[in-house]
Amino acid sequence: MENFFDLKANGTKVSTEIIAGITTFFAMSYILFVNPSVLSLTGMPSQAVFLATIVASAVGTLFMGLFANVPYALGPGMGLNAFFTYTVVFALGFSWQEALALVFICGMINIFITVTKIRKMIITAIPEVLQQAMGGGIGVFIAYIGVKNAGFLQFTSEASSIASVNGKPFDPTQTHFKGGLTDIVSNGGIVPALVNFSQSGALLALIGLIVVVILLVKNVPGAVLISIIIATLIGIPMGVTNLHISNANSLANSVQQLGTTFGAAFGAKGMGALFSSADKLPLVIMTVFAFSFSDTFDTLGTFIGTGRRTGIFSAQDEVALESGSGFSSKMDKALFADSIATSVGAIFGTSNTTTYVESTAGIGAGGRTGLTSVVVAVLFLLSSLFAPFISIIPTQAIAPALIAVGVMMMGSFKNIDWDDLGEAIPAFMASIFMGLCYNISYGIAAGFIMYCLIKTITGKAKQIHPILWVVTILFIVNFVVLAII
Repeated sequence: MENFFDLKANGTKVSTEIIAGITTFFAMSYILFVNPSVLSLTGMPSQAVFLATIVASAVGTLFMGLFANVPYALGPGMGLNAFFTYTVVFALGFSWQEALALVFICGMINIFITVTKIRKMIITAIPEVLQQAMGGGIGVFIAYIGVKNAGFLQFTSEASSIASVNGKPFDPTQTHFKGGLTDIVSNGGIVPALVNFSQSGALLALIGLIVVVILLVKNVPGAVLISIIIATLIGIPMGVTNLHISNANSLANSVQQLGTTFGAAFGAKGMGALFSSADKLPLVIMTVFAFSFSDTFDTLGTFIGTGRRTGIFSAQDEVALESGSGFSSKMDKALFADSIATSVGAIFGTSNTTTYVESTAGIGAGGRTGLTSVVVAVLFLLSSLFAPFISIIPTQAIAPALIAVGVMMMGSFKNIDWDDLGEAIPAFMASIFMGLCYNISYGIAAGFIMYCLIKTITGKAKQIHPILWVVTILFIVNFVVLAII
């Protein structure tokens, strides 16, 4: 194990990698319960999606660990599953079987652009300032997830600011909604504020934040995982940690329902229906483009933002990435592992599988090699048996760990020349938009567009790599496509 994962050369050891893997798993384990709840709205069997989520996450993460030897975990992407449900199925009218077929095609495209080095070319074309901004932006993003999940914020929205309810235009006179409220979208009129901490959940998260800060500044090994455990235990008498064990997500029920979604992408209601009409083809192409573009840059942003900051992708890896052939660098292998996962997930019955930004929790706990990923993959497989027990850990116990990791990731900002507005503005757009838009791809898009704009108006357009021009134009096209569909 020492030699296979090259632990000593990476400055780590087995115990550290195990703790890091456990930490990453608990930081992202919410997807086991959130993903079925989102995708089941389309008519997909919830238990089938639950097991498909486990399989896609485990296979992708195991491949990442054994093939690429990096500490990243994969799972169905948040945001991408919402796009699958609310846009592709509800708004565009695709069946969930057709949507799975679209996801599979997206996965095949990702494999193609990886083996043909298109992804590699994009990475090498990104300016240093934007790469550093991505690192800091990942910190902003992960910290914001923590603050939101901790329950530290409350949002007020007047009726005039509500854009839609349950995916349909809001009617102020409507008082009843069939099936209840599933989602509310508000415009800029929504106002955030700090809670008064009278809620036990927010109070537990505050206690957990204090605990993790103390442990980190005291350099306690396994500080992040220890803080999660302590907060979970403290949450018992506070009534936040729910000790009720449910059999709702039992393995037997999941296996029984998986037959409905497994291979559905290739059936008559999937691929067969997707290409049954030539009139539908333009919409299919635009939707696949939107899926693939978001998936690709979510992954690139996570790798670039965290790999450089932590040294997981070393200077030698960057040289190998630019000049090597085949899968000569860790980044090459990691990108290929990520591209495989989406297609595997679509086969079993889930939306796009992508590299999780919550992997930074395990990286913050000391994870540096693929052994961390292997531990996460094993825990995902075990979760098929012990999912009811995993659900005991409250979100408020994990949130402080994400905040702390976000703080550590923001160290990349120190490498940006904030006195040079030509660099500061694109860096700000890339990093802050990433967190506030709750989307890695949108942050990258904002940074790319502003970088190209500033270089052009200052007469330095020749400094922009041609590939960066192409990607920026594609980002703009993507936004136009999203507006159309």
